[in-house]
Amino acid sequence: MSLAERLEAYLTRTWGQPVTVADLSRIPGGASRETYRFVAKAGGEAKALILRRDPPGSLIETDRSLEYLALESFHDRVPAPRPIAMDAEGAELERPFFIMERVEGGTVVSPFMAMPYGAHARTVGEAFFDILGRIAGADPAGLPLAKVAETPAPEDCWRIAVDHWAAVIEADEQHPQPIVRAAIRLLRRRPPPPPSAVRVVHGDYRGGNFLHAPDGRILAVLDWEMVHLGDPLEDLAWAIDPLWNPFDTTTVAAMIPRDEALAIWSKASGLTVDEEALAWWSLFAAVKGQAIWTSAAKEYRDGGFKEPILAVSGWYTARRHDQILAAAMLRLEDLS
Repeated sequence: MSLAERLEAYLTRTWGQPVTVADLSRIPGGASRETYRFVAKAGGEAKALILRRDPPGSLIETDRSLEYLALESFHDRVPAPRPIAMDAEGAELERPFFIMERVEGGTVVSPFMAMPYGAHARTVGEAFFDILGRIAGADPAGLPLAKVAETPAPEDCWRIAVDHWAAVIEADEQHPQPIVRAAIRLLRRRPPPPPSAVRVVHGDYRGGNFLHAPDGRILAVLDWEMVHLGDPLEDLAWAIDPLWNPFDTTTVAAMIPRDEALAIWSKASGLTVDEEALAWWSLFAAVKGQAIWTSAAKEYRDGGFKEPILAVSGWYTARRHDQILAAAMLRLEDLS
């Protein structure tokens, strides 16, 4: 059976009525999920949907139920797609998957281009950091995500994060990486203060992971597959990592000045920004990035998943993050 036929069978059984799948096509890119657009026709209605299916190999190993429940938790709180159905076992489509509504009319732009948001950079930036603040401001206790996400003690957030990504580097590196190893030692030697509250961390909140309209409105935050509970500064540090803004040192994320971004985030979240803690998490963000690029290089070389994004990630972004790591280590030492 083709993928479309499998989808038809699954949706027919799930919805309890005959379903026809049309216009199924894969969306290029994506290194942690295969993403397809399609139209499901049932009962005289046509629904524009997105299929997210686990690939044979990936930059990161994540639990799709976390991503699905994150969308269930936030689709009515921030711009995000509404989840429709999930199969964590994957028997129907060969690998685990979930389906969500398709958000129309938006554009995803690469953070690696100059002036990615053009004249709407400020509009995009103000919304971008406001939405991130609202995610950080949400109490996770009453969210569907809390059903499956582990809740760490505040004082353990940093250690859990470092242990996880250091283990990824240990398992996947193809050659010695002295810069990231030095950064990991520094992170362990000078841990940050614990957060005032454990909150939802999107995990990959950055340029390139949201849809925005031609007028600069953000229509949907995407790619929640790395979501977890932890220190909300982890997301903020990742969002402002210099990797996502290679051409303009006067702004963060190629959007707005750093002080404005932090002020917007703080107002929306109700949380204060400790600069020394943010410096720690900024160094961690580069370590996390380097772990992801290390896995990308290994998967491209040894795995069965040959997407070009893996090769690019394992080379260009890895070299850039070495430079960022060196600068971030000096900044943390200075602040300490």
